[in-house]
Amino acid sequence: MKVRGRTWLGLWLVVFLAVAVAVVARQRAALEVAAHLNELRERRQALEAERAEYERRIHQGSSRSVLVPRVEARLKLRLPSDSEYVTLQLPAAGAANR
Repeated sequence: MKVRGRTWLGLWLVVFLAVAVAVVARQRAALEVAAHLNELRERRQALEAERAEYERRIHQGSSRSVLVPRVEARLKLRLPSDSEYVTLQLPAAGAANR
């Protein structure tokens, strides 16, 4: 049995359509992955912005301007005046051996 020209043309057409369908399916999958990746990037940026806000709030909350009034109010402590500071001197290294 000899294969005629129309049969070859039909086979090539089927092969071409199969390849075209495979290319379209891969492109569609790539577009879905790209959209998911963009969504994840946006989510990451939002989380990084939220983290930066929390770090800013931590630094602001741990500053002297915030802590001193709270300590004074809650624990009834006060800042010492300059005359109340005491500087302690360590003995020299040679004096310890005597």
